[in-house]
Amino acid sequence: MKQHALQHIVDSAYCFPVSKDEITIRLRTATGDVERVWVIYESKYKIAQSQEKLEMAKAFEGELFDYYSVTLKLKDTRLAYVFYIYDGQDYYYFSEDGATKDYDFEKSYYNFFQYPYINEADILGKVNWLSNASFYQIFIDRFNIGDKDKDMSYINMKWGDKPLPKSFAGGDLKGIIDKLDYIKGIGCDALYLTPIFKSPSNHKYDIVDYFQVDEQFGNSQDLHTLVKELHNRGMKIVLDAVFNHVSEHNEKFADVVQKGRESEYFDWFVIDGDLPTKEPLNYEVFAGCKYMPKWNTSNSAVQDYLMSIALFYINEFDIDGWRLDVSDEISHDFWRRFRKEVKAAKKDAVIIGENWHDASNYLRGDQYDSIMNYAFTKAALDYFAYNKMDAAHMARKLNDILARNTDTVNDMMMNLLDSHDTDRFYSEVGEDNDKLHAALALLYLFPGEPSIFYGTEVYTPGGYDPDCRRCMDWEAAGQDLEVKELIKKLSDVRKKCEFSSEGTRIYASEDGRLLCIERHGKKSDARLYINQTDKQGIDREIQVDPMGFKLFVNGGEMV
Repeated sequence: MKQHALQHIVDSAYCFPVSKDEITIRLRTATGDVERVWVIYESKYKIAQSQEKLEMAKAFEGELFDYYSVTLKLKDTRLAYVFYIYDGQDYYYFSEDGATKDYDFEKSYYNFFQYPYINEADILGKVNWLSNASFYQIFIDRFNIGDKDKDMSYINMKWGDKPLPKSFAGGDLKGIIDKLDYIKGIGCDALYLTPIFKSPSNHKYDIVDYFQVDEQFGNSQDLHTLVKELHNRGMKIVLDAVFNHVSEHNEKFADVVQKGRESEYFDWFVIDGDLPTKEPLNYEVFAGCKYMPKWNTSNSAVQDYLMSIALFYINEFDIDGWRLDVSDEISHDFWRRFRKEVKAAKKDAVIIGENWHDASNYLRGDQYDSIMNYAFTKAALDYFAYNKMDAAHMARKLNDILARNTDTVNDMMMNLLDSHDTDRFYSEVGEDNDKLHAALALLYLFPGEPSIFYGTEVYTPGGYDPDCRRCMDWEAAGQDLEVKELIKKLSDVRKKCEFSSEGTRIYASEDGRLLCIERHGKKSDARLYINQTDKQGIDREIQVDPMGFKLFVNGGEMV
């Protein structure tokens, strides 16, 4: 047995409570290295005298590791446990002392694994509407013009032309309100909007005034109306919180520019010197953008200010949560406070981080609910667009992504094929409709909630920013396109099944051609088969044509 591959970490994605008397335990082993795994457990005050034993199931088969899992129902949550492993030849115990042939339960209080007690406050609760949602992301300036009477002098591009970095097309909040029935009609029931606040740019990530809706997009009444109309339709809305940085024209930074260290806001930013200067640049900024100074989120006064913004839009407008821009560059201390105060204001408000990489340290119940799952995005690109992975490699990759986090978190992850920050997925797959359709099927069947970028439903192409931010093609949206019908069907499948991450199985067929996903739902089960080869693939008598896919719900073919 490859003992160096064995891993178990208490109070992590390997050990997490799911209710006041249930806990999920995972053990990592080398891929294909062991045949059976059990957990031996009991109250830490009783395990020396008696033990319970339960076999664990292989939950994920990754590239280098397998992950065994079991959920224990406990009478006493002061849990002690060790693992018992059979590698096909020998049996081993695995405890804090590593793998051993023998184990002394009478002295186990020195080296058993333990979860000392399940405290209710440490149980990460699932935001149920989030795990069942289908998101539609909108870059507001390019979606739809609803206010025909507004000052349009700022618009400098014709609707439908390719955008430049400083192009303004005129989309606004009223334009979104006008299209809510359309959005719901394609199966999406939650909106994620890029920033709506006063800013000189088309993207609004350099915010001048967080408490003012940008006049290009409308006003506070338009936001009130949008939220009300969404909620009337049973839909949700998540706004973009840009709390890492701000516009250089924000009054706080402008005061520092004028007064230097004498400004009461000097310590609100990270400045090396007595006065912020661009040449040479002596203050922290977002990326290399000198016009976006970085907030010092370790400063309690900055935290107070940013929290007042977050709570204002929840209390005043009843929004349903925040997507957190550049969230991994902001202090953990701030996000811990953010979670407590946001959840106190609205328990089911969601908190979604923009972390492009493994964010498990943010997803332990004290900071975010989930992240934008760009690891899934990259895997989808490697499989469908770049031909870097076959079905077996893709299955292992997806399993490794799931193994990063708890089942609860996996159910809330925002999965996406593209966004305002990436090339359009449709262009990445060479504008191949079949590839886009198959990728959408995977997006909607993978644990978590799907998010599609506006225009995906009308085959919108586009390269990197700003080309990915093209105007919505409303003429195409009025046509009976296959992709629109597919998205609606996939959304209906999610609602019909009510999936949960637990019980998901992802594997490759024996012939190596099919990527297979099995999902267990509260109401129905589903199986998805994807073939990205030039030959017919077969799994358990299910045949899938080259470059095609099939989806079954409770045994009946749906798509």
